[in-house]
Amino acid sequence: MSELFRPSRRIVVLGLAAAGVQAARAEDLPEVVATKDPSCGCCEAWVKHLRDEGFRVQVVNAPVNPVKVRLGVPRELASCHTAQVGGYVVEGHVPASAIKRLLAEKPTATGLAVPAMPVGSPGMEVDGMEPATYEVVLFGPAGRSTFARFRGAQPV
Repeated sequence: MSELFRPSRRIVVLGLAAAGVQAARAEDLPEVVATKDPSCGCCEAWVKHLRDEGFRVQVVNAPVNPVKVRLGVPRELASCHTAQVGGYVVEGHVPASAIKRLLAEKPTATGLAVPAMPVGSPGMEVDGMEPATYEVVLFGPAGRSTFARFRGAQPV
């Protein structure tokens, strides 16, 4: 191997350290427990999105409405699946980046919701259709507010 292409020891050590930091960040994410209807394909696609973003996800195939009621999801914010992560509720097709921000900022709230099922949100991608712009809603006893806006899985 030529000297030109041989990385220095310092570069190798820094590269390994950076990879370790990246792995540690993924391991630091709490597990997501997602409750969904067993036949829902878009829910499976959302779970894949979370896993691709470094979350460990446990899927519970069970009736979802009793879970929504128990966790305090307002009817107007309901979607097709309900998850729990880090003491918060995540309702619907919430992008992983919004969940990571929620976990980092730790606001006083019940959780996040993407009401209905916007086209282009994670798990709701449709070939040939433009993704919708939608809001991620922070909700809890103190009320509701817009936590983030997305177009597809990208913040806007």
